[in-house]
Amino acid sequence: MSTDSASFDFDLLSRAPDVEAENLQAFDAADRLLLDTAAGDLADAARQGDGAVVVVGDSYGALTLGAAALHSLPGIRVQQDPLSGELALKRNAERLGLTGTYSHSSLEPALASGARLVLLRLPRSLDALEEIARLLAVHAAPDVRIYAGGRIKHMTTAMNDVLGRYFGSVTASLARQKSRVLTVSGPLPEDKLPPDRFPLEAAYDVGLPAPLQLRARGAAFGGASLDPGTRFLLPFLARARAAGEAVDLGCGNGAIAAYLALARPGIRVLASDQSEAAAASTKLTLAANGIAGRAVVERADALSWLPDRSQDLVVLNPPFHIGASVHTGIAFKLFSDAARVLRPGGELWTVWNSHLAYKPALNRLVGPTEQVARNPRFTVTVTSRR
Repeated sequence: MSTDSASFDFDLLSRAPDVEAENLQAFDAADRLLLDTAAGDLADAARQGDGAVVVVGDSYGALTLGAAALHSLPGIRVQQDPLSGELALKRNAERLGLTGTYSHSSLEPALASGARLVLLRLPRSLDALEEIARLLAVHAAPDVRIYAGGRIKHMTTAMNDVLGRYFGSVTASLARQKSRVLTVSGPLPEDKLPPDRFPLEAAYDVGLPAPLQLRARGAAFGGASLDPGTRFLLPFLARARAAGEAVDLGCGNGAIAAYLALARPGIRVLASDQSEAAAASTKLTLAANGIAGRAVVERADALSWLPDRSQDLVVLNPPFHIGASVHTGIAFKLFSDAARVLRPGGELWTVWNSHLAYKPALNRLVGPTEQVARNPRFTVTVTSRR
């Protein structure tokens, strides 16, 4: 059996249910390089068959299914922050006849426990990388070997520094097709590790009786900071229609959800995000503000968990990127799903980077849209459901 990644047909992989487009792929050269660099260890792991292989950050299944197919490797433990990645991996596994070769896990000790081989797609966030590094250093096997790869344009020497705070050896491979792999080993004793910084914590004055407390896991976009677009939006939410429930779509670290619950003591907040880290962060933020009992948080694909025409108020600060790619498709998907769950006359409040000019799309996908406020960077709009 060949262990060269060229013998695995990456072109059979799909991004679905994530946004599909000509310039968006389900794999890249870094996936191939990781599988080739780790090929010997993957073959050894397959012979041992003890389920000690972990994959972290696999976008759509290239690493997991490549390892399973090329090495007949079962029992792979996989952690993917975006739900779309989990669903894509499931669909790709079914298409390739590889269902049952892996299991999903959250970023928690059970994922790393006893791991001796880890394939890691390097996250762009150093906080995300540090949280992963700490987990592996504390819970993986003493002889664990980590292959951490990415596209060179997204890698920095600061990543080596982060890994070096938790492991005794970090070495870099030669570049190939604008990709590189760091080989990491030798977890340091727990008493030699830096203090645990997670969850990240911050507090902000946003005009409420008490500071807004924010909490975040490492991979939550923006960490525990108050996103500048969200900060611009919050004061205008006083004009939003009265509602018994409010939806925070794409909740991130929970700033909007917590603000709504604090500013409107009678309201129940429904918050969702496809990111595991974001959903966990929102729960932590709500608890830190003493309002967890008035909120429901779901990790979900958009608003798939809510029925049609069930809500009167949705608030959204949409992302304008998919992974490392700038793409408006995700925002349009969220607009459409907000339209689905809003009752006629319900409101979608949105803040977006002004240069993106989303107003025509909101008019088309949801309903009549009014500009509420604008500054050089951001635009706030309210859209009424037809």
